[in-house]
Amino acid sequence: MTTVTTRPPDAGPSASPPHRHRPRANRSHGPLMGWLYASPTAVLVAVLFVVPLVLVLIMSASDWSLLAGNDGTNFPENYTEVLDHRMFWPAVVFTLKYTVIATVLLIGLGLGLALLVQESSRWSGVLRTSFLLPTALGLASASLLFYALYSPQVGPMSDFLARFGIGNGQVNVLGTADGALWGTVILIVWRFAGFYMLLLLVGLQGIGQEVYESARMDGANTWQVFRKITLPLLKPSLALATILCVTGSLLAFDQFYILTKGGPDGATMTVVQLVYNLAFESKRDLGMAAALSVLVLLALVVINVVQLKALRRSPDE
Repeated sequence: MTTVTTRPPDAGPSASPPHRHRPRANRSHGPLMGWLYASPTAVLVAVLFVVPLVLVLIMSASDWSLLAGNDGTNFPENYTEVLDHRMFWPAVVFTLKYTVIATVLLIGLGLGLALLVQESSRWSGVLRTSFLLPTALGLASASLLFYALYSPQVGPMSDFLARFGIGNGQVNVLGTADGALWGTVILIVWRFAGFYMLLLLVGLQGIGQEVYESARMDGANTWQVFRKITLPLLKPSLALATILCVTGSLLAFDQFYILTKGGPDGATMTVVQLVYNLAFESKRDLGMAAALSVLVLLALVVINVVQLKALRRSPDE
Protein backbone atom coordinates (compact mmCIF):
# COMPACT_ATOMS: atom_id res chain seq x y z
CA MET A 1 0.00 0.00 0.00
CA THR A 2 1.45 3.29 -1.04
CA THR A 3 1.17 6.36 1.18
CA VAL A 4 0.95 9.68 -0.58
CA THR A 5 2.16 12.67 1.39
CA THR A 6 0.71 15.95 0.35
CA ARG A 7 2.94 18.94 0.99
CA PRO A 8 1.03 21.92 2.17
CA PRO A 9 1.37 24.96 0.01
CA ASP A 10 3.80 27.67 1.05
CA ALA A 11 2.16 30.15 3.32
CA GLY A 12 4.17 32.96 1.80
CA PRO A 13 5.25 35.96 3.79
CA SER A 14 3.67 36.13 7.19
CA ALA A 15 0.90 38.65 7.37
CA SER A 16 1.42 41.34 9.96
CA PRO A 17 -1.38 41.98 12.40
CA PRO A 18 -3.67 44.75 11.36
CA HIS A 19 -2.57 48.18 12.60
CA ARG A 20 -4.98 49.57 15.15
CA HIS A 21 -5.50 53.27 14.94
CA ARG A 22 -6.29 55.13 18.11
CA PRO A 23 -9.55 56.88 17.83
CA ARG A 24 -9.13 60.56 17.29
CA ALA A 25 -11.93 61.19 19.71
CA ASN A 26 -9.59 60.44 22.65
CA ARG A 27 -7.09 63.02 21.42
CA SER A 28 -9.72 65.67 20.90
CA HIS A 29 -11.24 65.00 24.31
CA GLY A 30 -7.89 65.36 26.12
CA PRO A 31 -8.01 69.14 26.68
CA LEU A 32 -11.71 68.94 27.44
CA MET A 33 -11.15 66.32 30.14
CA GLY A 34 -8.36 68.44 31.60
CA TRP A 35 -10.69 71.40 31.89
CA LEU A 36 -13.35 69.18 33.46
CA TYR A 37 -10.88 67.92 36.07
CA ALA A 38 -9.71 71.45 36.86
CA SER A 39 -13.17 73.00 36.93
CA PRO A 40 -14.02 72.18 40.60
CA THR A 41 -10.85 73.89 41.79
CA ALA A 42 -11.44 76.81 39.44
CA VAL A 43 -14.99 77.22 40.75
CA LEU A 44 -13.78 77.15 44.36
CA VAL A 45 -11.09 79.74 43.65
CA ALA A 46 -13.60 81.96 41.87
CA VAL A 47 -16.24 81.68 44.59
CA LEU A 48 -13.92 81.95 47.60
CA PHE A 49 -11.32 84.43 46.29
CA VAL A 50 -12.10 86.21 43.03
CA VAL A 51 -15.73 87.10 43.74
CA PRO A 52 -15.07 88.41 47.30
CA LEU A 53 -12.08 90.38 46.01
CA VAL A 54 -14.18 92.02 43.31
CA LEU A 55 -16.92 92.82 45.85
CA VAL A 56 -14.39 94.39 48.22
CA LEU A 57 -12.97 96.51 45.41
CA ILE A 58 -16.48 97.68 44.48
CA MET A 59 -17.35 98.43 48.11
CA SER A 60 -14.10 100.32 48.64
CA ALA A 61 -15.14 102.76 45.90
CA SER A 62 -18.75 103.10 47.11
CA ASP A 63 -20.63 104.97 49.81
CA TRP A 64 -21.79 101.73 51.38
CA SER A 65 -23.34 101.94 54.82
CA LEU A 66 -23.94 98.86 56.93
CA LEU A 67 -27.65 99.65 57.31
CA ALA A 68 -28.49 101.77 54.26
CA GLY A 69 -26.54 99.82 51.67
CA ASN A 70 -24.89 101.17 48.53
CA ASP A 71 -25.53 104.88 48.00
CA GLY A 72 -23.33 105.56 44.98
CA THR A 73 -19.67 106.09 44.25
CA ASN A 74 -17.39 107.49 46.94
CA PHE A 75 -13.92 107.22 45.39
CA PRO A 76 -11.29 108.26 46.42
CA GLU A 77 -12.96 109.73 49.52
CA ASN A 78 -13.08 106.34 51.27
CA TYR A 79 -9.31 105.98 51.02
CA THR A 80 -8.55 109.55 52.08
CA GLU A 81 -10.91 109.26 55.06
CA VAL A 82 -9.20 106.05 56.13
CA LEU A 83 -5.76 107.64 55.92
CA ASP A 84 -7.00 110.65 57.88
CA HIS A 85 -8.72 108.56 60.57
CA ARG A 86 -7.31 109.29 64.02
CA MET A 87 -6.68 105.59 64.75
CA PHE A 88 -5.14 104.62 61.41
CA TRP A 89 -1.49 105.47 62.02
CA PRO A 90 -1.47 104.37 65.69
CA ALA A 91 -2.95 101.03 64.56
CA VAL A 92 -0.31 100.68 61.83
CA VAL A 93 2.54 101.44 64.26
CA PHE A 94 1.21 99.04 66.90
CA THR A 95 0.63 96.26 64.34
CA LEU A 96 4.20 96.58 63.04
CA LYS A 97 5.57 96.63 66.59
CA TYR A 98 3.61 93.53 67.53
CA THR A 99 4.66 91.80 64.29
CA VAL A 100 8.36 92.38 64.94
CA ILE A 101 8.16 91.16 68.55
CA ALA A 102 6.04 88.09 67.75
CA THR A 103 8.13 87.10 64.73
CA VAL A 104 11.47 87.35 66.53
CA LEU A 105 10.23 85.40 69.55
CA LEU A 106 8.37 82.71 67.61
CA ILE A 107 11.12 82.04 65.07
CA GLY A 108 13.86 82.16 67.71
CA LEU A 109 12.02 79.95 70.20
CA GLY A 110 10.79 77.61 67.47
CA LEU A 111 14.35 77.12 66.22
CA GLY A 112 15.64 76.57 69.75
CA LEU A 113 12.97 73.96 70.48
CA ALA A 114 13.62 72.24 67.15
CA LEU A 115 17.33 71.98 67.95
CA LEU A 116 16.44 70.67 71.41
CA VAL A 117 14.23 67.82 70.19
CA GLN A 118 16.21 67.09 67.01
CA GLU A 119 18.35 64.37 68.54
CA SER A 120 16.67 61.03 69.17
CA SER A 121 16.57 60.37 72.89
CA ARG A 122 14.32 59.01 75.59
CA TRP A 123 12.64 62.37 76.16
CA SER A 124 12.50 63.77 72.63
CA GLY A 125 9.08 62.27 71.88
CA VAL A 126 7.64 63.53 75.17
CA LEU A 127 9.04 67.00 74.59
CA ARG A 128 7.72 67.19 71.04
CA THR A 129 4.25 66.20 72.18
CA SER A 130 4.33 68.67 75.07
CA PHE A 131 5.36 71.55 72.83
CA LEU A 132 2.77 70.66 70.20
CA LEU A 133 -0.19 70.28 72.57
CA PRO A 134 -1.11 74.01 72.67
CA THR A 135 -1.48 74.03 68.87
CA ALA A 136 -4.48 71.70 69.22
CA LEU A 137 -6.39 74.51 70.96
CA GLY A 138 -8.12 77.10 68.81
CA LEU A 139 -6.84 80.66 69.04
CA ALA A 140 -10.17 81.99 70.29
CA SER A 141 -10.33 79.31 72.99
CA ALA A 142 -6.72 79.99 74.00
CA SER A 143 -7.50 83.71 74.21
CA LEU A 144 -10.45 83.03 76.52
CA LEU A 145 -8.22 80.81 78.66
CA PHE A 146 -5.60 83.53 79.04
CA TYR A 147 -8.29 86.14 79.66
CA ALA A 148 -9.34 84.11 82.68
CA LEU A 149 -5.71 83.66 83.78
CA TYR A 150 -5.10 87.41 83.59
CA SER A 151 -8.34 88.34 85.36
CA PRO A 152 -7.61 90.17 88.65
CA GLN A 153 -10.77 88.67 90.18
CA VAL A 154 -10.55 84.96 89.35
CA GLY A 155 -7.18 84.46 87.65
CA PRO A 156 -4.03 83.21 89.41
CA MET A 157 -1.74 85.75 87.74
CA SER A 158 -2.39 88.50 90.29
CA ASP A 159 -1.48 86.26 93.23
CA PHE A 160 1.58 85.00 91.36
CA LEU A 161 2.84 88.54 90.77
CA ALA A 162 2.06 89.51 94.37
CA ARG A 163 4.52 86.86 95.60
CA PHE A 164 7.27 88.79 93.82
CA GLY A 165 6.16 92.07 95.33
CA ILE A 166 4.25 93.26 92.26
CA GLY A 167 0.86 94.64 93.24
CA ASN A 168 -1.32 93.61 96.13
CA GLY A 169 -3.08 90.66 94.56
CA GLN A 170 -5.30 92.78 92.31
CA VAL A 171 -3.01 93.43 89.35
CA ASN A 172 -4.80 94.03 86.05
CA VAL A 173 -2.28 92.68 83.56
CA LEU A 174 -4.30 93.94 80.60
CA GLY A 175 -4.96 97.34 82.16
CA THR A 176 -1.86 99.04 80.71
CA ALA A 177 -0.62 99.32 77.14
CA ASP A 178 2.63 97.45 77.78
CA GLY A 179 0.93 94.82 79.93
CA ALA A 180 -1.72 94.19 77.27
CA LEU A 181 0.91 93.90 74.54
CA TRP A 182 3.18 91.49 76.38
CA GLY A 183 0.27 89.53 77.81
CA THR A 184 -0.94 88.93 74.26
CA VAL A 185 2.58 88.09 73.06
CA ILE A 186 2.89 85.45 75.80
CA LEU A 187 -0.38 83.92 74.62
CA ILE A 188 0.78 83.82 70.99
CA VAL A 189 4.18 82.34 71.87
CA TRP A 190 2.53 79.65 74.01
CA ARG A 191 0.02 78.85 71.27
CA PHE A 192 2.26 78.85 68.17
CA ALA A 193 5.81 78.01 69.33
CA GLY A 194 5.18 74.28 68.87
CA PHE A 195 3.95 74.82 65.32
CA TYR A 196 7.11 76.66 64.29
CA MET A 197 9.20 74.08 66.13
CA LEU A 198 7.65 71.35 63.98
CA LEU A 199 8.10 73.37 60.80
CA LEU A 200 11.79 73.99 61.46
CA LEU A 201 12.33 70.45 62.76
CA VAL A 202 11.32 69.10 59.36
CA GLY A 203 13.96 71.31 57.79
CA LEU A 204 16.60 70.19 60.27
CA GLN A 205 15.89 66.53 59.63
CA GLY A 206 16.36 67.13 55.92
CA ILE A 207 20.04 68.01 56.48
CA GLY A 208 22.23 64.95 56.00
CA GLN A 209 24.37 63.79 58.91
CA GLU A 210 27.34 63.33 56.60
CA VAL A 211 27.51 67.11 56.21
CA TYR A 212 27.92 67.54 59.97
CA GLU A 213 30.45 64.71 60.15
CA SER A 214 32.57 66.30 57.42
CA ALA A 215 32.52 69.64 59.21
CA ARG A 216 33.57 68.08 62.51
CA MET A 217 36.38 66.21 60.78
CA ASP A 218 37.60 69.57 59.46
CA GLY A 219 37.74 70.87 63.03
CA ALA A 220 34.60 73.04 63.09
CA ASN A 221 33.16 73.73 66.53
CA THR A 222 29.46 73.75 67.44
CA TRP A 223 28.91 77.43 66.71
CA GLN A 224 30.69 77.21 63.35
CA VAL A 225 28.63 74.18 62.36
CA PHE A 226 25.43 76.00 63.29
CA ARG A 227 26.36 79.25 61.52
CA LYS A 228 28.03 77.82 58.42
CA ILE A 229 25.97 74.68 57.82
CA THR A 230 22.69 74.56 59.73
CA LEU A 231 21.46 78.09 59.06
CA PRO A 232 22.26 78.17 55.32
CA LEU A 233 20.70 74.75 54.70
CA LEU A 234 17.69 75.68 56.85
CA LYS A 235 17.03 78.83 54.84
CA PRO A 236 13.96 77.51 52.91
CA SER A 237 12.25 76.45 56.14
CA LEU A 238 13.16 79.75 57.81
CA ALA A 239 11.76 81.64 54.82
CA LEU A 240 8.45 79.78 55.01
CA ALA A 241 8.22 80.20 58.79
CA THR A 242 8.99 83.92 58.57
CA ILE A 243 6.39 84.55 55.88
CA LEU A 244 3.72 82.66 57.82
CA CYS A 245 4.59 84.42 61.06
CA VAL A 246 4.70 87.93 59.57
CA THR A 247 1.46 87.44 57.66
CA GLY A 248 -0.35 86.01 60.68
CA SER A 249 0.89 88.80 62.94
CA LEU A 250 -0.12 91.55 60.51
CA LEU A 251 -3.61 90.03 60.35
CA ALA A 252 -3.93 89.62 64.13
CA PHE A 253 -7.50 90.04 65.34
CA ASP A 254 -8.90 87.28 67.57
CA GLN A 255 -6.46 87.55 70.45
CA PHE A 256 -6.66 91.33 70.76
CA TYR A 257 -10.42 91.45 70.32
CA ILE A 258 -10.97 88.90 73.09
CA LEU A 259 -8.26 90.07 75.49
CA THR A 260 -8.24 93.86 75.12
CA LYS A 261 -10.94 95.02 72.66
CA GLY A 262 -8.23 97.35 71.36
CA GLY A 263 -7.73 98.99 74.76
CA PRO A 264 -6.73 100.52 76.94
CA ASP A 265 -7.69 103.72 75.08
CA GLY A 266 -6.96 102.19 71.68
CA ALA A 267 -3.37 101.31 72.60
CA THR A 268 -3.66 97.75 71.26
CA MET A 269 -5.79 98.45 68.20
CA THR A 270 -4.52 96.43 65.23
CA VAL A 271 -5.21 97.27 61.60
CA VAL A 272 -7.59 94.35 61.12
CA GLN A 273 -9.40 95.27 64.32
CA LEU A 274 -9.77 98.79 62.93
CA VAL A 275 -11.40 97.27 59.84
CA TYR A 276 -13.91 95.53 62.11
CA ASN A 277 -14.42 98.72 64.10
CA LEU A 278 -15.14 100.80 60.99
CA ALA A 279 -17.55 98.20 59.59
CA PHE A 280 -19.57 97.16 62.64
CA GLU A 281 -18.98 99.49 65.58
CA SER A 282 -18.01 103.15 65.33
CA LYS A 283 -18.67 104.21 61.73
CA ARG A 284 -20.67 101.24 60.43
CA ASP A 285 -19.24 102.19 57.06
CA LEU A 286 -18.51 99.17 54.89
CA GLY A 287 -16.97 101.39 52.22
CA MET A 288 -14.24 102.69 54.53
CA ALA A 289 -13.69 99.21 55.96
CA ALA A 290 -13.32 97.78 52.45
CA ALA A 291 -10.88 100.55 51.50
CA LEU A 292 -8.73 99.75 54.53
CA SER A 293 -8.91 96.04 53.63
CA VAL A 294 -7.58 96.82 50.15
CA LEU A 295 -4.71 98.79 51.67
CA VAL A 296 -3.91 95.88 53.99
CA LEU A 297 -3.94 93.45 51.04
CA LEU A 298 -1.56 95.64 49.03
CA ALA A 299 0.75 96.00 52.04
CA LEU A 300 0.81 92.21 52.53
CA VAL A 301 1.69 91.63 48.88
CA VAL A 302 4.54 94.14 49.02
CA ILE A 303 5.89 92.83 52.33
CA ASN A 304 5.80 89.19 51.21
CA VAL A 305 7.54 90.01 47.92
CA VAL A 306 10.27 91.88 49.79
CA GLN A 307 10.65 88.97 52.23
CA LEU A 308 10.93 86.41 49.45
CA LYS A 309 13.58 88.41 47.63
CA ALA A 310 15.55 89.00 50.81
CA LEU A 311 15.40 85.39 51.98
CA ARG A 312 16.20 83.90 48.58
CA ARG A 313 19.21 86.13 48.06
CA SER A 314 22.45 84.18 48.20
CA PRO A 315 25.01 85.14 50.86
CA ASP A 316 27.50 86.24 48.17
CA GLU A 317 25.18 88.92 46.81
